[in-house]
Parts: sequence; structure tokens; C-alpha cells
Amino acid sequence: MTIQPAKLSDPAVRAFVNAVNAHDREEFMSLLVPGATMADDGSDRDLADWIDREIFSSHGHMEVDNESGGGRVLVARYSNDAWGEMRTKWTFTVEDDGRISRFETGQA
Repeated sequence: MTIQPAKLSDPAVRAFVNAVNAHDREEFMSLLVPGATMADDGSDRDLADWIDREIFSSHGHMEVDNESGGGRVLVARYSNDAWGEMRTKWTFTVEDDGRISRFETGQA
């Protein structure tokens, strides 16, 4: 059963999912602290390169199946033009100002 993005518990994570699904790079970047980091399948990646390749130039889309950790851990069906659809886990570190300082994703 898919969780609609508007029903996600954490405001920063909800905005992240909405920005990904809307392909809104400007909004996406506004959700991150300067110097934010990310990892894919356990390896740190260059954030700017990764989001361009895996989200924005390949039409990334998230369908959230469940959330835990106060809404900061998601299991989602992630799809893009490069890889098709896969079951993924997303973990977010959200700072006191409500912006994301790190996210990690990988196969679930």
C-alpha cells in the first residue's frame, strides 16, 4: 500500500519526496544544508553528480511503501529512466533547522 507524499510524517522528507517527484531541482536543493552528503548502496557519492544522473536527468520518481524512524526512514519503489523500478531504502539526517544534511539510499 503506497503512502501518499502528503501523509509522510517528517516535513523535510515529505518535501524531498515531493521535489523528486515534481522534478524540481531548485526546491530539492533548498531542502539541503550547504555541504550535504549522500551515499548510494553504502558508498559516498558526489551529491551534485548523483542527483543529476539518478533523479533529474533520468526522471526519478518515488512511491513510498512504508516509513519508520519518525518518518526519516522510507522503503520506496524508486524508478528512473536509467534503471527502471527497484525497491529502495532511504534514510535521512535532518538538522534542527529542518533541512537535510545527509541521505542514504540503496536496494531494500
